Amino acid sequence: MPANRISLDNAKKDKLFYFVSNVIIYRNDGRCLILKRSDFEKVHPGKYCVPGGKFEWSMLPVNKPTRINGDVLDYENAVEALLRREVMEEASIEIEEKLYYINSVAFIRPDGIPVVMLKFAAKYKSGNVVISKDFTDYRWVDKKEVLAFDCIKGVPEEIRKTIDLFTKNK
Repeated sequence: MPANRISLDNAKKDKLFYFVSNVIIYRNDGRCLILKRSDFEKVHPGKYCVPGGKFEWSMLPVNKPTRINGDVLDYENAVEALLRREVMEEASIEIEEKLYYINSVAFIRPDGIPVVMLKFAAKYKSGNVVISKDFTDYRWVDKKEVLAFDCIKGVPEEIRKTIDLFTKNK
């Protein structure tokens, strides 16, 4: 019988993480979007980052799985949906459907919460950047320009990888 609610009652205490995904957005002029986090953020306040966010239980409506796989509820393309939603919420723009894997990192936040993060690249699709209240600035940067900004460690390298990915196929 499939689940009829989401619960952590049966979860093993040593198996729980936040799941986060980020996306480096590439524009055809060879630049990628970075956002400056608010000074009030718990993790990396005031640093430049790329759009992304936490997976939320609301993204798993038990009455609307994409398929039922025996007694397991499947939600296909959940990460893609997460990133499209976060990009729209944080920057008011759209990204293309196809995602390209960049890397992953597991870390422990200052408040002790463990996080697993997957990072992807995507092409910009449409819209003008309008940042949400969680950010104070944004820039479109190339792989040299990003070095002038106080970014979360790894962001400049991910931007370089993304630009290399999309420009090698031209």
